[in-house]
Formats: sequence, C-alpha cells, structure tokens
Amino acid sequence: MVNKIKDLSIMSSQDALISIMVAVSASDDMVSKRELLSIIRIVEHLPIFSGYDKSRIKIIAQTVFDIFEEEDGLEALFGLIEQSLPQRLFETAYALACDVAAADGMLEEIELRFLREIRYELNIDRLHGAAIERGARARHLLDT
Repeated sequence: MVNKIKDLSIMSSQDALISIMVAVSASDDMVSKRELLSIIRIVEHLPIFSGYDKSRIKIIAQTVFDIFEEEDGLEALFGLIEQSLPQRLFETAYALACDVAAADGMLEEIELRFLREIRYELNIDRLHGAAIERGARARHLLDT
C-alpha cells in the first residue's frame, strides 16, 4: 500500500478531484449507489475531466480507501490533494465534494463534518462555501 501512496504523490489535478469526491462519499463508511453514479456522471460530463482515463477511477478510489485505513490517513489524503491540485481548483474541488455528498438526497452529520474539514483544509471562504453548498442543495433536492 505504501508504494501506491508514493506513486500517487504525483497525482494529476483530475486524480485529486476524484480523490476528494471518493473521500466525501466514503466519509460515512457507506458509498451509496447515487454517490457513485454522481462521481461517474461528473467525470463523464465536466470539461475538466476531458481526456481523463476513466479506468483510473477504480485505482484512485481504492487508494483513498487504503489511505483511510492508515492512522493519519485523512491528513495524508489532504496532503496529496493540496500537493496535486492548483489553488485555482480548490473551490471546484469543494463544489464537487458537495455535489457528491448531496447526491443521495441526505447528509449525515459525519459527511457535514467532513465537508467542513475540506472547506478548512482548502481555505474556502465561509461565504463562498455557503454559496457552493446552497447550489449543491438546490441541484440535488428530492421532491418528497
């Protein structure tokens, strides 16, 4: 597993975005089908993923799961993401994380805490974060 992490120390920005989406999905110890489909749809449709090798999604996802098994896994994951992702994409990463978290129509407290941690680690302004969260909520609202 250590070799995987070392190999990912040179993750692409696209890999980093996928890592953060997978991480928020796994934060409640349950990756829902809707969250998984949301990640796939995002990768297939957003221009930032144009030309991305989709076969890497499984590799990145497994690596995130492996990192989470480590004692300081969350810290290691954020280190990899911050190293691989240009600052101009930090808000994009947060928006994608919010979209995936909201994809199943409900947010558990642990997911909300994880989103706050992402916002803190990526230094997302509170007002910008609230706007991003509101947009995700509006896009994924379930009519019940």
